[in-house]
Amino acid sequence: MGARQFRALSAVLHAIEPAFDEPVFLATALDGLEHLTLMERVRRASGAIDAGSRGLRGGYDAVLALLTQAAPLLGKGFVSLVLPDYVGQYGRHAFERSMDALKYFTPFGSSEFAVREFLRDDTHRALAIMETWSTDSDDAVRRLASEGSRPRLPWSFRLGEIEADPSLAASILDRLSADPSAYVRKSVANHLNDVTKTHPAWVLERVGQWHGDNPHTRWIVRHGLRTLVKQGHKQALAALGAGGAPEIVLETFSVTPQRIVVGDTITLGCELSSAVKAAQRLVVDYRIRYVRRNGATAARVFKLKELTLEPSQHISLSRTQHIRDFTTRTHYAGRHVVELIVNGDVVAKSFFYLV
Repeated sequence: MGARQFRALSAVLHAIEPAFDEPVFLATALDGLEHLTLMERVRRASGAIDAGSRGLRGGYDAVLALLTQAAPLLGKGFVSLVLPDYVGQYGRHAFERSMDALKYFTPFGSSEFAVREFLRDDTHRALAIMETWSTDSDDAVRRLASEGSRPRLPWSFRLGEIEADPSLAASILDRLSADPSAYVRKSVANHLNDVTKTHPAWVLERVGQWHGDNPHTRWIVRHGLRTLVKQGHKQALAALGAGGAPEIVLETFSVTPQRIVVGDTITLGCELSSAVKAAQRLVVDYRIRYVRRNGATAARVFKLKELTLEPSQHISLSRTQHIRDFTTRTHYAGRHVVELIVNGDVVAKSFFYLV
């Protein structure tokens, strides 16, 4: 969101309302813009709208009417975050009207960050409104009910009351537990995954009350429990039908090549067979114990395959992984152990050397 987008936003607002002060908006918005992060630029834009609209008669209601007209003209993208952010920063005194505005704005982008200002001010009042959103015909509005109330939404502050008591938002999750929209289901799963980090037992009990024969619900549960599954949590694995110890014959497990440099790709491969005369559900993951600068290790679990292994069935699984540095992970030389995990149990180990 650079100077061009700010100028385009200003032009749209001035075209709708000539009293909107475009020079003041731009002077406020563009000062030191190049030093701001993306979310800081969104917040800067809200402040610039406030500065440019001070000459409008009608105060906050007049600005809200202006932004409502502008929303369909701005398109989607990060510019669309500005309108709800303005509401979150300058409209909390008009709780009901502002919440209605956030509902209107969210299909153009998302009001997930702005609505948290209202949840922080009055959690119960905001959740009562958001529960009505969970039955809306628009999937963007339904998603806002779940996404906005996530306890640990990335790029935002935590919602302390909901983090301490996830049951506050339970009715929203229940209503969306079999939603036909993948956009909504992903949000519900992410909300559940947030809660598993502090209240895993609550999540497992809650999803256990849902009707597991619905494919939409099964998808939400599988993705909502992903952190617990990666941790080898037996109850979470049982919720996916994979709580039993794997009864398999592991024939091979390999990592090739075993000597690489940063930027190379490794290939993991395994062959296994059933050791029983009954079908069994398997969740197959692998864990890399990355060597750190000080010689200690940091483990990261990756998904490999979820499958039903039939009696006497033999399968081969493989996965390639590019070993490269990220802003969140730097690789160091040494012996990196790779573990094959089936239903939470480590069944084999291998390694590669980073030189």
